[in-house]
Amino acid sequence: MSSLPPWLANLLPILILLGAVALVLARLPKVELGHTDAFRRRRFFNWFPLGMTYAFLYMGRYNVNEATSAMKGHTSNADFGTIFFWGTLVYGCAFLINGPLTDRLGGRKTILLSAAGSSVANVLMGVVVYKVLTEGWQPPGGIVGTLSFLYAVNMYFQSFGAVSIVKVNASWFHVRERGQLGGVFGILISLGVYFAYDWSRFIAKAAPTYWVFFVPAAILAAFVVLDFFVIRDTPSHTGHPDFDTADASSGEAASSSVWEVFTRMMSNRTILIILMVEFCSGFMRNAIMQWYPKFAKATGLSEAFVAANWGMLLCVAGITGGMFAGVISDRVFDSRRGPVSAVLYAGMSLGAVATLFLLNSPALGWTVIFMSLCVIGVHGMLSGTASMDFGGKKNAGLAVGIIDGAVYAGTALQSILLGRILPAGEVAKDPNNWGNWPLAMLPLSFAGLLLATRVWNARPQAKTAPVGGASAVTQPVATQKTGTGG
Repeated sequence: MSSLPPWLANLLPILILLGAVALVLARLPKVELGHTDAFRRRRFFNWFPLGMTYAFLYMGRYNVNEATSAMKGHTSNADFGTIFFWGTLVYGCAFLINGPLTDRLGGRKTILLSAAGSSVANVLMGVVVYKVLTEGWQPPGGIVGTLSFLYAVNMYFQSFGAVSIVKVNASWFHVRERGQLGGVFGILISLGVYFAYDWSRFIAKAAPTYWVFFVPAAILAAFVVLDFFVIRDTPSHTGHPDFDTADASSGEAASSSVWEVFTRMMSNRTILIILMVEFCSGFMRNAIMQWYPKFAKATGLSEAFVAANWGMLLCVAGITGGMFAGVISDRVFDSRRGPVSAVLYAGMSLGAVATLFLLNSPALGWTVIFMSLCVIGVHGMLSGTASMDFGGKKNAGLAVGIIDGAVYAGTALQSILLGRILPAGEVAKDPNNWGNWPLAMLPLSFAGLLLATRVWNARPQAKTAPVGGASAVTQPVATQKTGTGG
């Protein structure tokens, strides 16, 4: 593959892995719920462009990391930390507004709003960087203040992304199908990470830095057009019958107010534990993804294989972890999400312990890749799947908003904590001075493991059994619900 362009050489292993995943999934016995082939085809053309929009939203989110690294003399790692912190803060808080808003407007409208808003914000950031680099312009409040504001605007619109994808898919997938859907959610996250790191790095090397913002803006604008014509909120909007998905809103006769739903969810023991698990996931995910490249750069390992192919390897790990989690959830643990999360957190805990002893070893890179496999699998299971199960299709927006809010609370904590306790300058060149990095991850990984075991048997509980006259699609639901335990 040495004769291939760098971007294609990195993309090829991902395409091969995606092909292998598709083959494995096609060979697995299908969960029979009465869906027609026509319904399955239309569902694919609904979730696939929706999911790819979400992946490119990631590119328009984490591109700021590569952009600030490429703007030597204008921004530093500390400046990146400031910009990322404000964006993260807005992202986490926006869920309190955007979750209920998505439940009211529907996921189709809000994914359009998300992609359009993020596209405009990226264009504005690109314009600022263009004027700074080519004209020496000094924006009001300085480049850090201006980019912090625009990145916060970007992250407000970005926060509609996960909420929208879960809201739409909640009406198209039965509880018994959602484990593999959670794996697909992990794949989409992984592709987005690959686009954000490797594509952005390639763009920054091949073109002026401001194109790191303009390229994802153009892609997102194209998806706004595509999504407008293709995505629909429910099967009935495409001529297919709606069906009982057997989640927590199954059997609800009328919609509750936002406050009633919020109060009910925050008094639910399972939801509270999932929130705490995902707080740990947010800390762990970004402690790995954001700081290993900085560790590698500081210690002279940036040209080593793992660091040089960080986005591609994260993508491969995320695809593997997401599909492993999805398949064992539906096939081994009877569509329960807690056991899968516990298994993956056990892997993360082992990785965190190993990292303590591997700071001087080439094996460190592969260890953190394995930990990324685990944390992306957990995130797909809980934010991408459990939020549907326990929020229900009527309240999926609020549910994923609350859960992803916890993820970004953990992200904000690691940004502040690791930014203060990790070495900088000359002392950062010695790997032995990075011991605080794994030490900070250890308590969160073990806490996540312990908490995940507390929801081992958790299942969504529908309000009532479906009444007579259900279609062939809804008939298995009653069996599913009467067969569930606490």
